[in-house]
Amino acid sequence: MNYESQAATALARIRFRDPQIEMSHGAGGKASRRLIEGLFVPLLYESSGQPLGDAAHLNLDGARVAITTDSFVVKPLRFPGGSIGGLAVNGTVNDLAVSGAKAEALVATFVLEAGLPTETLRDEIQAMAAAARKAGVRIVGGDTKVVEHGKADSMYISTTGIGTPIPGIAVDPSSVSPGDKILVSGPIGDHGITILLARNELDLEADLHSDTRTVLPFVEAIARAASSSIRWMRDPTRGGVATSLNELARDCGFGVVLDESAVPVRDEVRGACELLGLDPLHIANEGQFLTVVAASAAEEALEALRQIPGGEESRIIGEIQQEPAGAVLVTTPYGGTRVVDMLVGDPLPRIC
Repeated sequence: MNYESQAATALARIRFRDPQIEMSHGAGGKASRRLIEGLFVPLLYESSGQPLGDAAHLNLDGARVAITTDSFVVKPLRFPGGSIGGLAVNGTVNDLAVSGAKAEALVATFVLEAGLPTETLRDEIQAMAAAARKAGVRIVGGDTKVVEHGKADSMYISTTGIGTPIPGIAVDPSSVSPGDKILVSGPIGDHGITILLARNELDLEADLHSDTRTVLPFVEAIARAASSSIRWMRDPTRGGVATSLNELARDCGFGVVLDESAVPVRDEVRGACELLGLDPLHIANEGQFLTVVAASAAEEALEALRQIPGGEESRIIGEIQQEPAGAVLVTTPYGGTRVVDMLVGDPLPRIC
């Protein structure tokens, strides 16, 4: 098939019909999925042979490597517990980690707005350096562009990471089976609500900090404890736990059933969500991870997570079941159930 025929075939597969791009298309929910699968995949991605995921694993002349990329547009740039510079490192390291790889090197691209104070840029470079040292990854190159004042909201950062596979881990939603257990590494929703409070958009005082951190120590811990029993992993960023688990349910074809009383949520996050009519399961995280493991290894994996500093509140929050096929069901403390879908957009934009 020649190039013109390939291009015509790809155009015929385009299913994205929205007349213009909206904020919801970048929020990680249904609108983002519609954009990716309806436009990007048929034109750029379909011939790669790679499943959609947090990172691509490639064989380059016999060497196995993983690669991922991400962009960060958080507002405000700095917030309790972190800043855009730290997020840019941790987010990319985490995408590699939950794909089963250890980050070895990053490159970073800065889009800076004219008029940005040099002190602000220096602070974010220092934050990136500190996060990289803590994650054990090198920043080996990058690029910088400057745009006119008012065109970039101070600063955008993109990072691309390359990593090496962690021995013994094979992350594949098709390996998930009924009876497998779902674990989370700690309280959910801290990051999204912290950003909201930092914008002074909610009249609520709370001692709350972003959970931004590398999840690699947790991945390595369960790799040592139960590597052959790991089925799937994900860091639930935009769209939160609900979106990540809905993607899993769709990909594996089984039902994901959560015990709402087992899901760790801080009182401050729960209170803010109640005021705003939000579900903590939809709120973004930047330092937690989800994993599905075989039932026989669940307690051992949980204990391994709890031995890592910051993992003391790790929990088993649910399991994979035959039904409802392709959906996420939450059982409430009162004996009821509710279906939790992924949102079209994000109720809290510009959070990562």
